[in-house]
Amino acid sequence: MIAPPPGLEPAMDFARVALTPQKEVVRKFYKDMWDNADVALIPEIFQPGFTFRVSLGPVLVGFDQFADYVRWVTDSLENYTSDILDLLEEGNAVSGKLRFHGIHRKPMFGHAPTGRHVWWYGAPIFTFRGDKVSDLWVLGDIHGLIGRLAPDATSKPEFTTDK
Repeated sequence: MIAPPPGLEPAMDFARVALTPQKEVVRKFYKDMWDNADVALIPEIFQPGFTFRVSLGPVLVGFDQFADYVRWVTDSLENYTSDILDLLEEGNAVSGKLRFHGIHRKPMFGHAPTGRHVWWYGAPIFTFRGDKVSDLWVLGDIHGLIGRLAPDATSKPEFTTDK
């Protein structure tokens, strides 16, 4: 794990909050599974045959496809870290605001490794069936990540607040 880039919103302090069982599964998913690339935890978190719409690619189905994705991301970004910024729960769903980051060590989106500390934001929606996740949908700020992978790229947003 690695500290977030300076000047960004701090992550939640889990020592100061009591989590519902569903929010605890989400915390375990990010802080125990992702931050440690511990794919052995996948069956503890997900229903067999679960679906995952990944922020960096296609829809995945099941433990094996998801484990391959975790390995790709955590191999590409050294010290990969998930910062949980907020969690919301309603019924059998938990959503959140997250920041994902690490040191760019392998090609991503056609960009050679830069050695830069890169990050992007994501908004997951976890759907539970019983005490495990049956579906996970994540919308990720891919444009922001690509801009950090290649900050000198000629493609600039058409709208900016800089005047």
